[in-house]
Amino acid sequence: MNFLQPLLLKFTPLYLWVILVHGILVVNTAQAQNTGFGASGLYNFQTEGIGAGLRYSIHPNENMSFGPQLSYYFPFNKVHEVSLGLGIEYKYLRRDLFDFYALTHVGYNRWLNYEVSPMKGAKPNNYNLEGGLGLVMTTCLRPFVEYRYNLAFKETHLQMGIIYVFGCDQGSQIDKCPAYQ
Repeated sequence: MNFLQPLLLKFTPLYLWVILVHGILVVNTAQAQNTGFGASGLYNFQTEGIGAGLRYSIHPNENMSFGPQLSYYFPFNKVHEVSLGLGIEYKYLRRDLFDFYALTHVGYNRWLNYEVSPMKGAKPNNYNLEGGLGLVMTTCLRPFVEYRYNLAFKETHLQMGIIYVFGCDQGSQIDKCPAYQ
């Protein structure tokens, strides 16, 4: 068992994330119209890093949404990392086709090339807290843009992407998604 312990510690956050995602998917199967799945591109201003993200979004009411998120910064960047976390959004200003929201994100970060970092105390496993602002279009295909600040690493990044809301029936792309009416 001792030889397995380092391996289990290395992958424990991934197992927890998989369990969390599975639980959310099971709970929300009956409410498919109020859930969505999306992808995004990421840009970190401090490290000039480019990445990609995936997210599952749950909309329990018209003002809140939350869900698991995964982001990955590619090996050609100065910082090569993967992050798993949970984001929560609160829509504080609603317009006809757009919502402005504040967000909080708590996550686990696996820094894959930490050993080449000049940063003192760099380590492979980290936890972080982010805050930010976003803008989302409230159609069935939901383009969004987010500006986030990472409190742990004191850095900012931009995310731009799109989420598809499941079970959303629309005649044209500008019809408002029923999950938000």
